[in-house]
Amino acid sequence: MNNYLHLLFLISIKLYQKLSSMGHLDIKQNIRNCGINLNHWYVVASSAEVQNKPLGVTLWYENIVLFRNSKGDIQALEDRCPHRQVKLSDGQIVSDDVECAYHGWRFNGDGNCSFVPYLSQKQKLPKCKLKRYQVKEFDGFIWLFAGDGDSENIKPMGLPEWEHLNYICSVTTIDCPGHFSFLIENLMDMYHGHLHDNYQAWADASLQEITATENRIDVLYDAQSYYRIDKIWSISQLFFPALRRLHSEPLTVSYVYPHWSSTLGKDFKIYCLFCPINETTTKAYLIHFTSLEAFWRLHKLPVSFRRFVKNSLFNSAKGLLDGLVRQDVAMITQEQEAFLNNPFRRSYELNPAIAKVQKLILTQGSDFSSS
Repeated sequence: MNNYLHLLFLISIKLYQKLSSMGHLDIKQNIRNCGINLNHWYVVASSAEVQNKPLGVTLWYENIVLFRNSKGDIQALEDRCPHRQVKLSDGQIVSDDVECAYHGWRFNGDGNCSFVPYLSQKQKLPKCKLKRYQVKEFDGFIWLFAGDGDSENIKPMGLPEWEHLNYICSVTTIDCPGHFSFLIENLMDMYHGHLHDNYQAWADASLQEITATENRIDVLYDAQSYYRIDKIWSISQLFFPALRRLHSEPLTVSYVYPHWSSTLGKDFKIYCLFCPINETTTKAYLIHFTSLEAFWRLHKLPVSFRRFVKNSLFNSAKGLLDGLVRQDVAMITQEQEAFLNNPFRRSYELNPAIAKVQKLILTQGSDFSSS
């Protein structure tokens, strides 16, 4: 049923776009069918997901295979064997190449065919060329640039806390059956804390300020935080709700296209790194950092011990993140289904930050489609 609705939605959108271009419709582009600007760095996988086998990923309809060469460097090619058009990600890695499971054709990191097992002496290797993607690996993730723009002048968001010894990290994956705009709006609208009960670190958000530039939206809320991580014993608040006490903290949320980040006071930092797949499917990674900056005695301990503490506490907040994600995805699923059933029904919005977010998404999408 979902596949049928998706197909019907795509057909209706194509018809709408055709009629609009012919002058038969004068309706603004709907945010829920807006594409992405590929001239940015997107996160397509975590480093841990790409080991000794090829991994297939999708970024806005582009099927991509990731694999490591013999040096461990990440390679990214379009995920198809030009021989019979099957997925290279179903194959295996041989030395520096990815080998197709069907007939054993191999392709190197440049996308050139390097070996055909049954090639005769009179035959030459086919001159087929696969698209090669620019890719970087750092801060625990695989960042990919799929556009034709100047990738050197466009910096990935990055996670400065990833290697920092004073931050404890937890990670979860978001598989969301909805357009990426629904997830961005959810993350930027802190009034939806009404949904999350004990899964969140704050309550009673109140919007204070919005700042918008060409590529980002920053929104400042005042919120009541449940946690203050300032003494060793205070970490117990994370596990025992009865010990929590509300206090006011600044809560900032930022949409730095195409990703999101948030800070709650001095103790918590969260990122959401996006990999939109199509108009109705979004993958993302939610990364939560808890600060240990307040514990100055800890900073004087040997680096090896601090690294041990950081690694030992990795994913200690994953249960909370998973609970948040389940609740948010349930709501976004309903939003997406409602849109598919009636794409022109009006929604009423009271948070002014959402209009800024929608404008940025539409601007970035139209900028890329017109380039």
